[in-house]
Amino acid sequence: MTEILRANNLEFEVLGRKILSIQEMALEKGQVYGIMGPNGAGKSTLLKLLSFLDSPTSGNLFFHEEKVSAKTITLEQRRKIAVALQQSLLLDTTVFQNIAVGLKIRKLPRKEIKEKVNEWLKKFNITHLADKHVYKLSGGEAQRVNLARAMILEPELLCLDEPFSALDFPTKIRLIDDFKSILASAGTTVLFVSHDLLEVKSLTDELFILMDGKLMQQGPTEHIIENPNECTRSFINEWKSYLTI
Repeated sequence: MTEILRANNLEFEVLGRKILSIQEMALEKGQVYGIMGPNGAGKSTLLKLLSFLDSPTSGNLFFHEEKVSAKTITLEQRRKIAVALQQSLLLDTTVFQNIAVGLKIRKLPRKEIKEKVNEWLKKFNITHLADKHVYKLSGGEAQRVNLARAMILEPELLCLDEPFSALDFPTKIRLIDDFKSILASAGTTVLFVSHDLLEVKSLTDELFILMDGKLMQQGPTEHIIENPNECTRSFINEWKSYLTI
C-alpha cells in the first residue's frame, strides 16, 4: 500500500502542559482508521494536527513523503484533505447549494458542478432533498449533506470528528452502512475519531487507541478489540460490556 501521511515525534503543548506525544503514526491509501480513547485523551487535537488545521509544538508531519505543516501546506495539498465535524455547520441555503459550495470556490464550470452535485445527492440517497433548505433537515439528513459536501471534493484524506454521535441508533446505522459502501468505491483514506465502539467496528479497518495523549495500541480493528493489551484492556472491555447490555 501507498503511505500518504506520517507523523514522527509529534508533540503538542498548551501552557506548558503536554497534550499529545506521538512517536510514530502512519496512514496508508484507501484504509479507514479509527481513533478511540477516553475523554480528554487528545483525539480531536490529534485530528486537527493530522489534517493541518493546527501545528504541533514539535515533531514532523509528512504528506506523500513531503514535510508539511499547517503554515507551509500549499493550496494544492490542502485541496487533497477534507474535514467533517460532529456539527454539520451548513450554510443558510439549500441542500444543493451546500454540496456545491466547494466546487464553486474551485471555479468549476456550472454544468460540471450540477452533474457532480446530482451524482453525490444520489450516492447519499438525498436527491429528494436537493431544493430543501438545510434548516428544515433532520439530524441524519444534515449529516448526509455534510459528508456529501466533503466527499464531492474527492479528497485523498477525509478527517471525521464524531460525525455520527448526535444521531439516533437507527439513523446512525443506516448512514454508516451507506457511507461504508461509498468509501469502498471511492478509495478515500479516512481518519475517524469516535467515542463509540460500535461505530468503529462497523466502519474502520485499523484502530488507534489514544490514552493520556499517547498511542497505547494500534493495529487491525478486530484484533485490538479482541486482544487489548494491558494499557487498553480496561477501556476496551468497558465498551464491550456496554454493547452486550
